[in-house]
Amino acid sequence: MHLRDAFRNALHSIASHKLRSFLTLTGIVIGVLAVVTMFSSVYALKTLIKTNMEGMGWNNTILITPTSGQQQTSLRRLLRFRKSQEDIKALNYADYQAVRNTIPHKSVIGTVERQMPYSIRNKTVQISLRGVSPEFFTDKNYYIMRGRMFNLWEEENASPVMVLGYYFAEEQFSRTNPVGKWLTFGGKRFLVIGVLDKDVLNKNKGMDFNRWQRESDLKGVYVPLKYASRYLTVDNSISYITIKAREDSDFAEIKRQVRQLLLARHSMFKNFQFMDIGEMMLNITKEINENMRKWNITLFAIASISLLVGGIGLFSTLLISIQEKMLEIGIRKSIGATEKDIFFYFIFEAITLAIVGALMGILLASLALLGMQAAFKIPMPLPVQGVALGILFSVLIGFISGLYPALKASSLDPIKAIYYYE
Repeated sequence: MHLRDAFRNALHSIASHKLRSFLTLTGIVIGVLAVVTMFSSVYALKTLIKTNMEGMGWNNTILITPTSGQQQTSLRRLLRFRKSQEDIKALNYADYQAVRNTIPHKSVIGTVERQMPYSIRNKTVQISLRGVSPEFFTDKNYYIMRGRMFNLWEEENASPVMVLGYYFAEEQFSRTNPVGKWLTFGGKRFLVIGVLDKDVLNKNKGMDFNRWQRESDLKGVYVPLKYASRYLTVDNSISYITIKAREDSDFAEIKRQVRQLLLARHSMFKNFQFMDIGEMMLNITKEINENMRKWNITLFAIASISLLVGGIGLFSTLLISIQEKMLEIGIRKSIGATEKDIFFYFIFEAITLAIVGALMGILLASLALLGMQAAFKIPMPLPVQGVALGILFSVLIGFISGLYPALKASSLDPIKAIYYYE
């Protein structure tokens, strides 16, 4: 028997017993629905966490900060290089430029943080003013709502231009467009060239991703890094440097190169320290993935019970089908059908039933995911892996359930089968 004929006969058998086929499929449909929904929801949650953690800009990142404790290195003690601590400059703009131009990286961001007085309605408040390099906004996924970002020319020339955070602009200017206005902070005037938009990571996502820190960022104001280091600090110092590696495996080498570079620039004084934020984020991600994996196994075990119940129902239906098709089996064998043909006839009926049940389960799972997406405001795609998993296990259950009935039908004596009802 050709496979096409076996498949066609299987569909005909299913269509001839609609109610029985539907009841048989119920267990498989529920099992596939559970498996696909479970896999898709966990996959969507992992993707959401990974995407938004990367969107915060801390993945693969090393933070370089100044430190007050200067420990002499062994080389310094060996050379007896005596220079007072006051002669060694703190982390500064030149260090940022050296790191940027020397160390292989995905991005390097320098930052100056200052609390500056700002007069509002006859009272003075402290506002967070930050000097940043232009990559800060793209790295943190902050976008412009009005105006523009400051450009490379304004950074290199230390221009007194400013980009306002969304919440600062909303509080101080309400519906008025502040772009083009001059604002005074700590006695220094800045031209407003842009306003940041709302936080895209925590907008209608149903989950919080470092919300407090990002809200703090959007309450501040931003000026070019070179301007801040030159006019708002002593000796062009900066608060910290963040360097992002291209890959996780680059961490150790980048730290080694940065340490050597800064030690050479600071006369072997280690007046800086590292924070492996990227490694911390990587460990958090690994822990989340491990917990998700355990949860996946638990849910899959629960969902498999429904598939097993569906397989038992399919097994029973096929045994009943043999009794109904005794005459047909006997005639087929008497006119030349082999045991292999009869085997494929029944095994294809089982697999076809399982596939139909899987497709119905996948359809219901897609509708369930759409409902969950609307309810929780979280993207819930239907991944190919989930669909493939549901179909694979359905086919496996169909094959196992149909194996014994197919073997039993194929081994029947044609004479006994023809005269079974007499």
